[in-house]
Amino acid sequence: MKHANMLKYENDDIDAFIQRALDTTLRDDADLNELLVLETGKYGVDGMALLDKANTSTYGNPVMTKVNIGVGKNPGILVSGHDLKDMEILLKQSEGSGVDIYTHSEMLPAHYYPELKKYSHFVGNYGNAWWEQKKEFESFNGPILMTTNCIVPPLDSYKDRVYTTGAAGFEGIKHIDSDDPNNKDFTPIIEHAKKCKPPIEIESGYIVGGFAHNQVLELKDKIAEAVKSGAIKRFIVLGGCDGRHKERDYYTEFAKKLPKDTVILTAGCAKYRYNKLDLGDINGIPRVLDAGQCNDSYSLVVIALALKDMFGLQDINDLPIVYNIAWYEQKAVIVLLSLLYLGVKNIHLGPTIPGFLSKNVVDILVEKFNLSGISNVDDDLNKFNLIA
Repeated sequence: MKHANMLKYENDDIDAFIQRALDTTLRDDADLNELLVLETGKYGVDGMALLDKANTSTYGNPVMTKVNIGVGKNPGILVSGHDLKDMEILLKQSEGSGVDIYTHSEMLPAHYYPELKKYSHFVGNYGNAWWEQKKEFESFNGPILMTTNCIVPPLDSYKDRVYTTGAAGFEGIKHIDSDDPNNKDFTPIIEHAKKCKPPIEIESGYIVGGFAHNQVLELKDKIAEAVKSGAIKRFIVLGGCDGRHKERDYYTEFAKKLPKDTVILTAGCAKYRYNKLDLGDINGIPRVLDAGQCNDSYSLVVIALALKDMFGLQDINDLPIVYNIAWYEQKAVIVLLSLLYLGVKNIHLGPTIPGFLSKNVVDILVEKFNLSGISNVDDDLNKFNLIA
């Protein structure tokens, strides 16, 4: 909602629900089934729909895009987080300065929007998911702008190059703000960048993304034909959040072992576990369809509902889709509750069930929606009937 508000899109009903929900958590007689699952999920869908409208109305519908993961010869600024308005302001203010702009982690999907990708100094994406930032911020050489969460306590060696804005902040870090969040002055970070060396290249090549609902629905005839012919047998929603724990290697191995007649639908930084594996395509349709940020999970819902209608099905659960979602923090949980509100069942959540869900809530999710966890890659592929 904050990102939508930055683009001057508001919804009083959602704001009122947030206040009511916070108040209700103080009551012992709260109806967990109604409040914590279905109603929260409804407003989760509404919130993501509003943000989708704000982003696409302002910057155009995302389009299929090859994003450079190498580096240029100019000094650069690395932008991490989620806020597209901050990215737009920085791109405008840095144009013609001799400084290149790169995305990091969840800001990668900024490259998919026509109104942002038009800037010639918007060079590419540097690095991977948020938890690898310490080594990647070190080698980037230039300043880093954190627009939202996911900041890791910075090392002293690059701490003077980190800037925050908006809701992000960290003790001892320079913060750029304004009474008007739509008119920030990023001059300090641009001038800082001019004094820095260009980034050190840590990889090269391209990754492909931009498969939000509008782009995927433009491919619907090709997808329908691939499904009818048997070239595509299953879709896998393999989205959510990444983290540093070794057990999250599960998602890389899972993607590697998927049969070649499956297509991955993803959003969020979990995609960094497999978006550079070169999994190929099916009749020209990439096997990894990246819709964007965690916020853009709404696109996966729109795609699923469109597929249901396209194949003449009565229930979204009749689709050949497996949901295997990685969670890390609360944003992934509102995505989960949104899916439950839409009636999606048999979702698998990993690598563990969130510890902050009480036993009562977990019992409701298991009983009414058949929510379950994950085990190991081979057993889960067998359980999902995904053995090649």
